[in-house]
Amino acid sequence: MMEHRLDRLLRPKSIAIIGGGAFGTNVVEQCLKMNYAGKIWPVHPSRSDVHGVAAFKSLADLPAAPDAAFVAVNRNLTIDIIGQLSALGAGGAICFAAGFRETGNDDADGERLQRELIAAAGTMPIIGPNCYGLINYADGALLWPDQHGGKRLEEGERGVAIITQSSNIACNLTMQQRGLPVAFLMTAGNQAQTGLSEMALGLIEDERVTALGLHIEGFDSVAGFERLALRARELKKPIVAMKVGRSEQARAATISHTASLAGSDAGSEAFLKRLGIARVDSIPSFLETLKLLHTVGPLAGGRLSSMSCSGGEASVMADTAEGRRVGFPALSDETRAGVKEALGPLVAVANPLDYNTFIWNDEPAMTKAFGAFVSGGFDLNMLVLDFPRTDRCSDADWWTAVSAFEAALKANDARGAIVASMLENLPEVHAVELIKRGIVPIHGIVEAFDAAEAAAFIGEAWKKPAAHALGSVRNDELGAPMTTPPPAPMAQPPRKGEVGASVTLDEAEAKALLREAGLAVPKGERVANVEEAVAVARELGFPVALKALGVAHKSEAGAVKLNLHSEGAVRSAATALLPLGSGLYVERMVAGGVAELIVGFTRDPVFGPTMTLGSGGVLVELLKDSATLLLPAATDEIEAALRGLKMFPLLDGYRGRTKSDIAAAIEAVAGIADFVARNADGIEELDINPLIVCGKGDGAWIADALLVSREVS
Repeated sequence: MMEHRLDRLLRPKSIAIIGGGAFGTNVVEQCLKMNYAGKIWPVHPSRSDVHGVAAFKSLADLPAAPDAAFVAVNRNLTIDIIGQLSALGAGGAICFAAGFRETGNDDADGERLQRELIAAAGTMPIIGPNCYGLINYADGALLWPDQHGGKRLEEGERGVAIITQSSNIACNLTMQQRGLPVAFLMTAGNQAQTGLSEMALGLIEDERVTALGLHIEGFDSVAGFERLALRARELKKPIVAMKVGRSEQARAATISHTASLAGSDAGSEAFLKRLGIARVDSIPSFLETLKLLHTVGPLAGGRLSSMSCSGGEASVMADTAEGRRVGFPALSDETRAGVKEALGPLVAVANPLDYNTFIWNDEPAMTKAFGAFVSGGFDLNMLVLDFPRTDRCSDADWWTAVSAFEAALKANDARGAIVASMLENLPEVHAVELIKRGIVPIHGIVEAFDAAEAAAFIGEAWKKPAAHALGSVRNDELGAPMTTPPPAPMAQPPRKGEVGASVTLDEAEAKALLREAGLAVPKGERVANVEEAVAVARELGFPVALKALGVAHKSEAGAVKLNLHSEGAVRSAATALLPLGSGLYVERMVAGGVAELIVGFTRDPVFGPTMTLGSGGVLVELLKDSATLLLPAATDEIEAALRGLKMFPLLDGYRGRTKSDIAAAIEAVAGIADFVARNADGIEELDINPLIVCGKGDGAWIADALLVSREVS
């Protein structure tokens, strides 16, 4: 196990508890109930003991520096206690008190006290403040001021580690009755000194931890999470995150389509994806995914099988798979023949399979049928099985099915899960037994698919080189050729003005910069009046497009006229558009367009330049068909994002339509991304909508561009 600065705190051999109120005394009680074998040192100026454990009047009276301390006093006294612990050489402390920075920027006392707390701690790790602390179920060490529903791991048993930014969610998680073995449960508080990623790094080093679950409200450190993801991959310990914030408004006001699509949650999604950390959206799916990862680990792919003795259940499984990244492939002829032989002519063989009840409670027959089915090489085999309630019914026959399934899985070296459609139909005692048999007990059909998707995502991510997955180097440094020559830096600096001020360039200015950088921009020119517009249109050649400059959303404002085929049409359009903006822009029309994309960039406050790629045109925000990538973005990431769009079939010649120049589209997007990366300090926002993708061999062209620059010097 690699040494970590939190080792003494996470796995303490001695615990000091400071504070004689209910919370402090509860910590002592919980350690005793868990049969903690280390030293317990309550500290209280007037009490002789706490729950029968001898108390010390002060920290100075302790026999040695404690490995861990739980500080359950008010916020002002907390600072003094932390300073004393640091001076003693303690291994770390949980700061239970609230009233620090988490109270908000309006509380000057909270800000000041947090600074003083950090200074008092010095190099000693502190968790919190405003947190419940830590439960170490592996050693029975509880720095925890409340009751909990978990149990200590048995000798030689392993479990998952969970960190949450909510103490109440942590309490609730301990009450789960799903059979998930937990080795560590930790709360992060307001992360005054030690962040969530560092806590996670300390936990995954423990050999008794199999997988890691993170409830994330905000990222403490991009670099810290990158280190965590790399180390987790090295240790083969998968991570699943429940990141809250999907409903948060990306920005209060936006001037581009990109800004409305690329909120902070989109950046979080892209960041987790790049790190190979799976994301789920609900607490039940979070727990079921952890259970799957603990029992069988990441999946090699998304090929699933399902068996049930009911056609109705088979239909529910098939419907739930619709539209997901995992699903049920058709059976091979060999597998189909084997299953048919085992079940007889009256059963329709398919995946999902309704094996009927002809073989129910016949273990040899069930083993043969199940074995033939799981021999198909699926990444996860699911047996839908709801147990009867044991207070009124017998479940003996159901264990016949379990034993047959277990034998079939072992004979084929296959991974399997038993899926109950309802939580109450898979009791905790049954779930624990299934895990001992190497079978994943999953509560809920939707949760089963969420877990399978998450595990398959991690499996696929781990197949890629780590540096590529993290995007820590450019794809040309990885040995892959760049799709376009590197564009030159921005030809002109941001406009001078107040440092940090944003300036919106009009389309003519933005396109001039993009054209000079070697990107595919149609010929066009700024004009000041109607006659200049006619003259430039004649020079460019018809048809042309005419646009009013200085208007952010031209289509909505009626500030663009397309396919103007004559001087008269240009004169009429120019007369109508001239009053709308700060001038006119005449541009050669792009011919042969097959589809339109949006390619946009915003500056995420946490992750930096963030790219949005999606369906373009006027319906971009309505369709919400987009993907988010972080820069630098490798070519294969861009291609995967493009192919993942709902509109991709249109690019690929849907139902006999013209096939587009997909290679040119990828090249254009990569070139634009590189332009932004090279000028990251000077670009606040870039919105290209649309990027018109033409037929094969005719390229992809930047038809509209909005660029917001910022003063950097």
